Amino acid sequence: MSEPFPEDRLVFVPDDVDLSRSPLAGHLDAETYVLGAFNPGLTRLESGNLLMMVRVAEALRDPVHDGHVHAIRWEGEEGSAGHYVLDAWPLEHVDTADPRKFMLRGGGWRIMALTSLSWLLPVELDAAGLKVVAVHYDRAIAPQSSLQCYGVEDARISKVGDAWLMTTCSVSPERHSTTLYSSENGLDWRFEDIVLDHQNKDMLIFEGLIAGQYWAQTRPLGDLYFAYPPGSEWRSGPSINLAHSPDGRFWKPFRKPGIRPHAATLATARMGGGAPPILTDQGWLTLWHGVEPKEIVGIYRTYWSILDRDDPSRVLHTDHAPLIEASPALAAPLEAQMYLHDVVFTTGIVDAGDRYVVASGEADLACRVTHVPKARFEGWRG
Repeated sequence: MSEPFPEDRLVFVPDDVDLSRSPLAGHLDAETYVLGAFNPGLTRLESGNLLMMVRVAEALRDPVHDGHVHAIRWEGEEGSAGHYVLDAWPLEHVDTADPRKFMLRGGGWRIMALTSLSWLLPVELDAAGLKVVAVHYDRAIAPQSSLQCYGVEDARISKVGDAWLMTTCSVSPERHSTTLYSSENGLDWRFEDIVLDHQNKDMLIFEGLIAGQYWAQTRPLGDLYFAYPPGSEWRSGPSINLAHSPDGRFWKPFRKPGIRPHAATLATARMGGGAPPILTDQGWLTLWHGVEPKEIVGIYRTYWSILDRDDPSRVLHTDHAPLIEASPALAAPLEAQMYLHDVVFTTGIVDAGDRYVVASGEADLACRVTHVPKARFEGWRG
C-alpha cells in the first residue's frame, strides 16, 4: 500500500455540479444526472490559484425504457453550440455489463456507445488546491463538431512558455481522437484542431521544450500487439509512446519506445499517461497509470518514472510500488453514488514548493487532490 500524504481529499464531487447550468440544459425531454465529476486537468493561473478542468459525465436517469437503451448525442453545424438528441438501440442488440458504456452485438469488430456524454467544467481552487474558489460555467467546454458528438473527455493541461495547451479526448463514430485547445490565461480556451487520430489516448504535452521541440507522451490503442521474445523483460500491450512537434500542432511519432509494461509486474499489465511530465533536477517526472486485470475494469493505480531531460525515451528510474491508490475512506461518503471501485486516475500535477499538488479522478466519480512531498522522489538520484 502507498504511504499516507499530508493532504489528501476529495475537492469536487457530483453533487457540486449545477446541471441547470449544463450545456445540455433544456435540450432533452429526459432527466439527467451527474454520473461523475472527475479526471481533472490541472494548472496554476497567473493569480496563483489553481484551475481544474473537470470532466462532467452527464447521463440519463432512465436510459432503458420501451425495450431500448438510449444515449445522448450532439448534432449541429461545425463550430456552433448545436443541440442534443437521444438515440435508441434495441436491448437484444446490446451488452450492458459495463456501467460506463454498452457494446453493440454483431459485426466483425467491437462497437460501443456511452451511457453518458461528457463536457468540461473549469473549477478554480485556492493556491493549495484544497478549496473551491469559483466554478466557471460560462467557460465550460462542450462538443462543437461532429468529431465530438459523444463528448469531450479527460483534459490534460500543460503550460509551455507563456501559453497553456490542453489536450482532450473527443469521441464520435468518426474517430476517437485527441483534440487540442490553447489559452493565453488558462481560463479562456480556443479550439485548435484534431492532433492525433483514432484511439490515441492520454496525450500529455511536456511542460517545456527539448532542443527547441515540443514533446508529448501518447498511448495508441489497438486489438493486436506483437509478442516480445520469450524471456523479455517487457510485456506486450498498450504502452506509453512519444511524439515531437515544431509547433505543438503537428506531431511526429518518435521512433524509440517510451515507458513499457514490465513482464514481471502484473499490476501494470496495461498502462497509460497520467499527468503531463514536468522538469525536475533529476529529469522529467512523469506520473502514469498502471492497470491490474480484475473483473471488467481492473485496478487502476498511479506510478512514477524519471525520464532523461534530453532524451525522454530513456527511462532513468521507475518505481514499481504505486504512488497513489484508490481510497475507500475518501470515497465512503459517496458510496450510494459509486459504480466502480479500485480506480484512481491521475491527470494533473503542479509544483508547490516542497511538494506537488496532484489531481486525480477517484472511482470515475470525484476529483481528488493529493499533496505529494518532493522527498518521495528523492530516494533515487541520477
